[in-house]
Amino acid sequence: MTDQEERDDAGLTDAEARARQVRGLYEQLEQRLLGRTWTLPELAVGFTNDAAYVGRLVLAAERTWDIDGDVDAELRHKLAECLWWVFVLADRLDIDLPDAYTSTMDKIRGGLEQSVRRMT
Repeated sequence: MTDQEERDDAGLTDAEARARQVRGLYEQLEQRLLGRTWTLPELAVGFTNDAAYVGRLVLAAERTWDIDGDVDAELRHKLAECLWWVFVLADRLDIDLPDAYTSTMDKIRGGLEQSVRRMT
């Protein structure tokens, strides 16, 4: 692993820890309000709802969908929120996301580099 990859992995690890902290606060509220915490399917639906809204915000950024408010600010917020959801889901599914990300990007990069070499 290169120095840059180690820094990237550390950044993901820090983000993952922050996501867990925020999820812990949501769980406290859920426990008080619902008497339980959200199930994995409920978490997945929360993620897909926010991801779908990103699609609408992209349309708004392209001026093909009208929304109230600051499109750029909403996009920043929802994209960050979607990243948070991915960390939450990975945590609940016992997936080491920093490791999964690194190995997946390595695999994709290797395949793309081979394709580019074949085309030259």
